[in-house]
Amino acid sequence: MTLTATPAPPVPASRKHSKPGPRLMARLLSRTAVNGVLVVAVLYTVMPLLWLLMAATKNMRDLFGTSGFSFGRTFDLGANLAHLFSAGDGIYLRWLGNTALYAVGGALIATTLCVAAGYAFDKLSFPFKEKIFGLILLGVLVPASAMALPIYLLASKTGIVNTFWGVFLPSLVFPFGVYLARVFSAAYVPGEVIEATRVDGAGDLRTFLSVGFPMLRTAFVTIFLFQFTGIWNSFFLPLVMLTDQHLYPLNLGLYTWQTTSLNQGHPEDYLLAITGSLVAVVPLVIAFVVLQRYWRAGMTAGAVK
Repeated sequence: MTLTATPAPPVPASRKHSKPGPRLMARLLSRTAVNGVLVVAVLYTVMPLLWLLMAATKNMRDLFGTSGFSFGRTFDLGANLAHLFSAGDGIYLRWLGNTALYAVGGALIATTLCVAAGYAFDKLSFPFKEKIFGLILLGVLVPASAMALPIYLLASKTGIVNTFWGVFLPSLVFPFGVYLARVFSAAYVPGEVIEATRVDGAGDLRTFLSVGFPMLRTAFVTIFLFQFTGIWNSFFLPLVMLTDQHLYPLNLGLYTWQTTSLNQGHPEDYLLAITGSLVAVVPLVIAFVVLQRYWRAGMTAGAVK
């Protein structure tokens, strides 16, 4: 008895050109949805900056007489900048210097404290360590605006209301930075290296400065960018704490210009607020462009590790 293989029936032409399966359709729909969300996020981020850039190039007549997303009849950005830096005897430059001092100085000190505290919570042993860290995490849950009034009351008791220190000292506290530093320390600083330095006779402080801190450069840059941006954009605490215009940061100064333009009949201050807002964005962009290579290099190193 011999067995003969029967040939397979030919595939109908309709099946060769059948519609995509449900998995392929779901994949295409999910990709389209993700791309759509990304496009909306990009537009939400870019359109206000685009409007700000175009508005800062207009004079008062074109600012209210032309479309928001178009340039005016004349390109007056240079004249607007000259007027910005000369208005009020150069008060804008004073606000810019105050903000740079608050943000750069506060972010550097706060980041150093956060990195040291995160390293200590991760690598050192001391009583009530986890309970203290839990209290720090509670600080992450409290909004910064909710802390403005208690901080003001404390500042009034110590006599630093309407002073530089009333705004600078609260910026040195950054609970979320401590949490990030502990996470980075657990990921980037091997416990074996710390034990080796202790065997060689190095103390905890020297171990941190010589071994731990260099390994946490990525954490330092990341926390610095977070805190720098937060201090640069802070508004409510300076509004509560300060009454002297010479101590104002940029956001509070621009707010006063906008208020006077609306309530006191000074429309030229509105154009000053717009041009000043454009200049205030530039240092943030520069900070991210300069520091992103350190941040991305550290993220890549962690991924490879």
